[in-house]
Amino acid sequence: MTQPSSTTARPLHPAPTTPRPLARRQVLAAAAATAAAVGLPGLGWSGAARAQEGAIKIAQSTALTGPLGDLGSAMHQGAKAAFAGINARGGVHGKAIELVTQDDTYDVPKALANVEQFLADPGYFALFNCMGTPMIDAMLPKVIESGIPFFAPFTGAQLSRTKNARNVFNIRASYADEAEKLVQHLSTIGIQRIGIVYQNNSFGKEVFNAAKQSMDRLKLPEAVTVTVENNASDAGSAAAKLAGGNLEAIVIGLAGKPTLEFVKAFRALKRGVTLYALSVMGTPATVKALGADATGMAISQVVPLPSNVVMPVVREFQAAWKASGATAEPSHLALEGYINARVFAEALQRAGRNPTRAAFIDATWNLKKWDLGGFEISASTPDRNASRFVELTLVGRDGRFLR
Repeated sequence: MTQPSSTTARPLHPAPTTPRPLARRQVLAAAAATAAAVGLPGLGWSGAARAQEGAIKIAQSTALTGPLGDLGSAMHQGAKAAFAGINARGGVHGKAIELVTQDDTYDVPKALANVEQFLADPGYFALFNCMGTPMIDAMLPKVIESGIPFFAPFTGAQLSRTKNARNVFNIRASYADEAEKLVQHLSTIGIQRIGIVYQNNSFGKEVFNAAKQSMDRLKLPEAVTVTVENNASDAGSAAAKLAGGNLEAIVIGLAGKPTLEFVKAFRALKRGVTLYALSVMGTPATVKALGADATGMAISQVVPLPSNVVMPVVREFQAAWKASGATAEPSHLALEGYINARVFAEALQRAGRNPTRAAFIDATWNLKKWDLGGFEISASTPDRNASRFVELTLVGRDGRFLR
């Protein structure tokens, strides 16, 4: 196995051992200017000259390559941009945050091996933003047993929202939250004839159950439902069934290849029916692959539109993204990675100058109604996510997301 590669941005201006007064002022001024460039508000940190005192090492297993490498890479780059700005400002209580990442290519055995390696090294303070429902499902027993903070896993599945696991801290809204938002919207605009297509796995069934419960509560007529296998072999027949159902809208509980195959097949048979999908479908790569077939699709998102500069957190993200030298266009996933990193730093700040894992975990659960520039974090219990933010976006003709 390859050794982890550090992705940390080190402090930009460490202080000399015996600085002259003018030199020290210049150092601190330069650090303040860097922090201002990446849009970070003052959080009571100690100044850039202190960041060399030590580092808080955190570990991540995610997909940087492979079938969902675009998702993992975007979140990873967003987190890196946030940590770079934090470290430039002096870290947290004078300590830099060092993110060490291993690529698991969205493969369960690789992800599990990565986490086992991280758990065997006591130098790692926490696991950060590990990705993928199957991977997290495999990791959780060892993670919960170890007691290590498992911060912001990337899944909307209920399996990561474990009732008594205080070391597991979920931020993003759940798949159930997203499905409920879609159904509520359909009810509000008077849509009655609804179809649901969902993947024949635990993810798809969670989406279906949440949508059905919401429809029952809102007294909507029973939906026409159909499943699609993971290999998408029956996507065409599923599309044909729904295309013949005289429907006004379809809720899509699919991800990856099944999404592409179903949407293309359905659009070839019928247009004029609005398709509603969850955030895991709405990646730039998927939208690009669908081309014109994506136009007009409604996608739920669990973070704000990354171009909505009215929100302070988005302005700060855009500045950090630019300062990091990233060349890709900022995306919802990159903003999600950035938000996760900022929340981690806030909890670390609250954990004290020499934080223990226990103090950090306590600090995460004390994040109640904390406003990160228009994005609220409010922890309650381990079986609930700390954010309920869900908004609907529309795919425009140029493939861009619109509110």
